[in-house]
Amino acid sequence: MLYTTIVAIWLASEIFLNRIFRSGPQERQKADRKSLLWIWVTIMATLPLGSYVAEHTAAPIVNYAYFSKFGIALIVIGMMFRFYSIYTLGHYFTVDVSIREDHQIIQHGVYKYLRHPSYLGSLISFVGNGIAMNNHIAFLITVLPVTGAFLYRMYVEERVLINNFGEEYLQYKKRTWRLIPFVF
Repeated sequence: MLYTTIVAIWLASEIFLNRIFRSGPQERQKADRKSLLWIWVTIMATLPLGSYVAEHTAAPIVNYAYFSKFGIALIVIGMMFRFYSIYTLGHYFTVDVSIREDHQIIQHGVYKYLRHPSYLGSLISFVGNGIAMNNHIAFLITVLPVTGAFLYRMYVEERVLINNFGEEYLQYKKRTWRLIPFVF
């Protein structure tokens, strides 16, 4: 019951963000390259498939009763980190890749260290979801394709930022990690 409630809140929050934080008509660009669509298609395909596999196969990651609770906690932590990242971006946040007229590169808060903390928050939630299902096959089904979709999105976004900010963004890239501090 707790797992279902948390996942429902998580998905509802993402749908809310998708509906409310789209760029305006004056800011729309063809820059998104359907990356938002790829993310949503991937999520909507892998979450139900992973859930089905978890229910119909015996492939536990560990045989520890509270392991799933750890996964649920990670979903919540990922959501909170994503919301904090979005809050830090302020009015520059959009769900589609776009550049606002007064756009600036945010370099404070978590953006001082990471270029894509909001995506990291989402990926933490997906890892948590995989752990909560406690099935290594379901974990791979839900985490790997979504990670691929987010990596594509990061590539698209960074191309747009380089095209719009040039050397300023290139210097920012040199000082920050893409997604995971000290790793990537």
